[in-house]
Amino acid sequence: MSGDQLAVTVADGFVPVIDLSSRDSAQGRALIAEAIGNALESSGFFIIVGHGVSPELVRRMFTATNAFFKLPCEEKDLVASRPGVSGYRRAGGTLARSLDQETPPDLCETFAAHVTGELSEEERKELGNEWASWTHQNIWPMPPADFKDAWQEYMVAMGDLAADLMCLFALALGLKEDFFDDKFDHHGSSVAANYYPPQLEPPLPGQLRRGPHTDFGSLTILYQEDDRGGLQVLQGKDNWRDVSAIPGSFVVNIGDLMALWTGGRWVSTMHRVINPEPGDTSSRVTIPFFYLPNHDATIEPLRPFQDSPAVERFDTVTVSEWVSRKVRKIFT
Repeated sequence: MSGDQLAVTVADGFVPVIDLSSRDSAQGRALIAEAIGNALESSGFFIIVGHGVSPELVRRMFTATNAFFKLPCEEKDLVASRPGVSGYRRAGGTLARSLDQETPPDLCETFAAHVTGELSEEERKELGNEWASWTHQNIWPMPPADFKDAWQEYMVAMGDLAADLMCLFALALGLKEDFFDDKFDHHGSSVAANYYPPQLEPPLPGQLRRGPHTDFGSLTILYQEDDRGGLQVLQGKDNWRDVSAIPGSFVVNIGDLMALWTGGRWVSTMHRVINPEPGDTSSRVTIPFFYLPNHDATIEPLRPFQDSPAVERFDTVTVSEWVSRKVRKIFT
């Protein structure tokens, strides 16, 4: 950046690419916050570069995660999710059900771990509803040898990046940078890697790798493979736009709770992962980090937005109530 210029480009005409490399200066942060606010009022999505996350850590994270999903099913099942434990799922649920849409199950395997998953059982019992997966213990596979270390380091790096993005969100909303800090001081965030296996048979009618959905929390930071797309964002009522996989970048979007906080000024946008072209038998891995506020935080439109016409469609809700409601729909 020089003067009052900020590197903001537009990918696919809808999702901007925002360079965070100038965020160490007050002027840079102000310009970045303005660009973020503009993106979240339109598409609800933006792509970040210059984020400072170690490329070597991202490489280790992807390598270990991809190696795990390529293991035989019987080995992956050793760390399967079960009551009170987060780990591997052969089927990633049906995300469209979170919006009360009935579709066939998503063509996706998942592995999930939580920031709170290393806490003691007594500490986790204090985190609320049994459907809220942040109350679950993490379970780690072996092999791959580097899996646990890479995942734990990655969760720390993503948590730090997400916390700074929330400071920029506050600036974009005309609030003090530390406004959201006490809403995330015991957050229940998670990493939930998605593996989309080769499609050797035609999918069922309406069946996708990930069905249309919105995210549930405050923000999501997504890593996707550089050369394999599939993520689409809904523009308007029926215009699905591809989101580019840019080397060295992350895709950021807000979820329902952030939209509620802003009284609908910022949008939690429908997105999906489409199937590959017929005959394409490649697999794909994506790694989203879901940054959630404290389980007992009450979410309601902030004072500057309480007069917004959109507020009427939002209910005041705790984080635990909202996320548990959505998870029930996906897996029952």
